[in-house]
Amino acid sequence: MTAKAIMVQGTMSGAGKSLLAAGLCRIFKQDGYRVAPFKSQNMALNSSITADGFEMGRAQVVQAEAAGIEPEVAMNPILLKPTTDTGSQVIVNGVARQTMQAREYFAYKHELVPDIMRAYDDLASRFDIIVVEGAGSPAEVNLKDDDIVNMGMARRAKSPVLLVGDIDRGGVFAQLIGTMMLLDPDERALVKATVVNKFRGDVTILEPGLDILREKTGVPVAGVVPYAQVDIDDEDSMSSRFTQRDAAPVIDIAVVRLPKISNFTDFISLEAIDGVGVRYVARASELGAPDLIVIPGTKSTMADLRWLRASGLEAAILKLASRGTAVFGICGGYQMLGQHVSDPHGSEGGGEICGMGLLPSRTVFSEGKHTTRSTGTIGQLDGVFAPLSGIEVEGYEIHMGASEVVGGNAFCTLAGSATTDGCQVGNVCGTYLHGIFDRQECAQALVGALCRAKGIDAASLAAVDMRAYKEEQYDKLADAVRGGLDMELVYRILEEGI
Repeated sequence: MTAKAIMVQGTMSGAGKSLLAAGLCRIFKQDGYRVAPFKSQNMALNSSITADGFEMGRAQVVQAEAAGIEPEVAMNPILLKPTTDTGSQVIVNGVARQTMQAREYFAYKHELVPDIMRAYDDLASRFDIIVVEGAGSPAEVNLKDDDIVNMGMARRAKSPVLLVGDIDRGGVFAQLIGTMMLLDPDERALVKATVVNKFRGDVTILEPGLDILREKTGVPVAGVVPYAQVDIDDEDSMSSRFTQRDAAPVIDIAVVRLPKISNFTDFISLEAIDGVGVRYVARASELGAPDLIVIPGTKSTMADLRWLRASGLEAAILKLASRGTAVFGICGGYQMLGQHVSDPHGSEGGGEICGMGLLPSRTVFSEGKHTTRSTGTIGQLDGVFAPLSGIEVEGYEIHMGASEVVGGNAFCTLAGSATTDGCQVGNVCGTYLHGIFDRQECAQALVGALCRAKGIDAASLAAVDMRAYKEEQYDKLADAVRGGLDMELVYRILEEGI
């Protein structure tokens, strides 16, 4: 059996490809099909770890969840994690291979086609439908040679294409028509319909423009998808979460917006609690007097620690910590909270740097990356974090190197061994575990601890069941996409192929 495929390409980054693909995955699942997502190459700092310990892009994890299946690395065989403005760590089949400059990778990427097609063919042999997602725009004329993610992938998968434009930011007709004009004739033949995405208002007002769109592109308009008010993981480069503000939260959580912040989805479960405000700060003047400061994960611990120091945020955090403000570090943030960080193998460019000195830990980077899912039990903590003691946790680890801890309390003991993770001293705590607050009990315990420290009742601040919450959001997304698209046309395109 070989699955039928349909591909979602966009006129630009941020056109809404990922969410539209997730919506289609959910719709096909609802309609009784076995469906899987696929993106040959993703560029994102927001990654996740599969059950068997491989790293993949968060967008395809979301799409797999929407499809009701376990994420697997075949759904995203190539992941690029930017390390600088011109360089990225290249992850192939879930394993870090090497760090390359953009020009170097451009010359190398055609060698990855066999890996891509093995992954795709594997999925196609096990599912009814593959929803393929492109990247950026297929009209980037300077990137067409040896394309592996847009029209090049559509040809290899023999997949018809839905071309998506974002009307919310304006210029959608120029986006869609201009993109079609820049495509070669054989590429245009692969585009079977256009989609106007993120629309707000009365769709009848669009009709004259849609008529012109049909005329100029020569293909039907598959639909006008409304701006979906859903709470679903974002791609890191386009997240609106960084600008969200809760007017008057009961609990104020400030997350440091590091230049290379990764896995900010760690905090979605906290954002979902009514009365808890999660805001992202990039300047010392924005910090204020929060109830909790979080230093999140980062792709570049040492560079972001230098930035933290130069920006004045480190001094501001140290001042608040000395006054009893709770501080929590995750992964790279945990490393920063320690005494010292060194990079003898050049994983982040080499060298060493003093940490913030809030935890008795020393981190040494290794050449390899540690990627695994983990479960465990929080140890006996004290101070503000004492209410978390004994809570069962689950999450995943993505980090270079290890941290040696001398003193304080271990944050948790990992299941299946006597291995401990993280450290807690007074009002400062750190862990390598991403996603620990996705567990309802852990999020509730943290909020309860912050309320107790503040002298207020936590009864009205109820954490949510994130699994159930996500399912509701995926159904809500599917309703919006199904309502906006001509699904009869979509199924016909899927059936006819190219």
